Formats: sequence, structure tokens, C-alpha cells
Amino acid sequence: MLGAGALGCSIGGLLARGGSDVILVDRFQAHVDAINANGLKMSFGDSEETVRVAAFNSCDGLAPVDLIIVLVKSAATRAAIESARPLLASHTMVMSIQNGLGHEDILAEVAGREKVLAAKTYVGGVFLAPGHIASGYLGKQTYIGELDGRLTPRLQTVVDEFNKAGLLATASTNIYGTMWDKLLVNVATGALCAITRLPYGWLYKVKEIEEAALAAVAEGIAVARANHIRLVSEEPRYFWDLAAEGLPAEFKTSMLQSLEKGEVTEVDFINGSVVRWGDRSDIATPVNKTLVALVKGIENFQSSFGKR
Repeated sequence: MLGAGALGCSIGGLLARGGSDVILVDRFQAHVDAINANGLKMSFGDSEETVRVAAFNSCDGLAPVDLIIVLVKSAATRAAIESARPLLASHTMVMSIQNGLGHEDILAEVAGREKVLAAKTYVGGVFLAPGHIASGYLGKQTYIGELDGRLTPRLQTVVDEFNKAGLLATASTNIYGTMWDKLLVNVATGALCAITRLPYGWLYKVKEIEEAALAAVAEGIAVARANHIRLVSEEPRYFWDLAAEGLPAEFKTSMLQSLEKGEVTEVDFINGSVVRWGDRSDIATPVNKTLVALVKGIENFQSSFGKR
């Protein structure tokens, strides 16, 4: 697991619990030390388990592996896979489960396109303390696919490994459609939650925010249609409603959580992906361009004047 934050530990911990040989790699030294000293503590609602799994703060000295799962922040993707060169062998697969679009192209440039798989997951994770996360995986689907849509033996091997761990994984012949489905969920609320600082219980009460969200998603649907991407729905409200399904009123998108920590967001890989694909397809995306500009403005303000 290249990136062992909340989601990386959620998936990596479950794989380890299911019998897979897992290595967690993360730069947060206190987190790595806690996992190695006491195991990875995983909370599942009212229950809790401790999973023994090896953790490191870099890939230096590690041997090649069968699969690298990339779950670092989007802006760190290239540096992370460059640092993972010691793990690459002729048989190694590299798979992103990050939010947004564009990571697979970065991974392909470094590792080779023939090594890359793509995936999207609805599994969740919350970081509670170094060495301790909460995992939400029951009933949450993960879709994994080859970039060209083929059903291959190596793809089935990865899917089987996930299912063995209790992760609901499906081999997809339409992984780009699946990635766009998840992208549009993030387009619906990610930037608007970050800009307004409103958690879901308040975000969904503002009619003007809903209208902006539907407009942003409509642009994404138009871009996907122009690129012959098969979506689960072409109704913007479907993605707006899906974004909040089963989530508490206090839920905050990862983009807002990044701003609250004073970190760079993943807006370039979410709303920015709609803008880039739109520019290539000659589809106007003014709402998403505006959302990208506003989030980047907040990032710049915080980096220049401090988090407020």
C-alpha cells in the first residue's frame, strides 16, 4: 500500500486480515511506528480488531512485489511511484484507487502502461490516531479493471484477493465509466463543500448550492458523453443524491478536510479533470473552471497568509 492513511490502512488492513502479505508505506513516522509496535488498530462500528502488518516510511530496501496499490494524495502521485521503483519487477502490477482522473497516466509514464490497472472504491476510512483507523467496508463496492477493458487472469487474481478479504470487488469491463461515475459524485460536492466550509447537513439545505452542483455535474456528463464514456446515469441529480447517501450530517468531503489541515486539495484531479477533458473535446465547462479557481484561491491564501 503506497500511502497508508485512513483509506490505505482500511483496505491494506483488511487484505492483511484476510491473509494477504501486505506492506504499508507511509511518510507519517509516528503512524508507522505505532503500527509496528502495536499492530494496526481497526474500528468497525462498535467492534475493534488489531491486525499485524509491516509498515515502513519509504520503499528503500524493500523487495519487488506483485501489486502496488497507490493511495497517496493526488499531487504526490508522481513522487510516490518514482520512490517505489525498488518494488517494480517485470510481473508487478500498479493500481490507483485515488479520487479523480489522471493518476493512471502518471503511473503509466513511470512504471509502463502495461503494468497499470485502474480501480474505484466506495470503501471508507477515518484516521483516528497514529496506528488507529475506523473502516467502513461492509456493503461497499470496489471496481477493478484493465485500462483496455479486457478481462485478464491477472485482473481476476487481484479481484479474488480483495474478495477473500471481505472486500466486495468486481472485475469491470467499463472501468473508465466506473471512474467517471465516482468522479461525478466528487464533482457534485467536493469543491462546493470546501469553498463554503459546510458539512453535508448544511450544504444540502442551500438551494443555490444544489443548483451550482447540478450545473457542475451536467458539464461533466456532457464531457463524458462527448468522449463515449458509459455512465450509470446521465441525470445530474442522481450524482447529487448519491453523494450524500448514507452519510451523516457532519460529513465533510476530503477536499474540505485538506483545506482544514492547510494542505493542497485534489481539485485538479476532480473538477480539473472535467475542465481538461472538456478543453480537449471542445465542451465548455465554466462552472467547473470557476470551482477550480476558487479552491486554488483558498489554497493560495492559506499558503501565503496561514490557515484561517
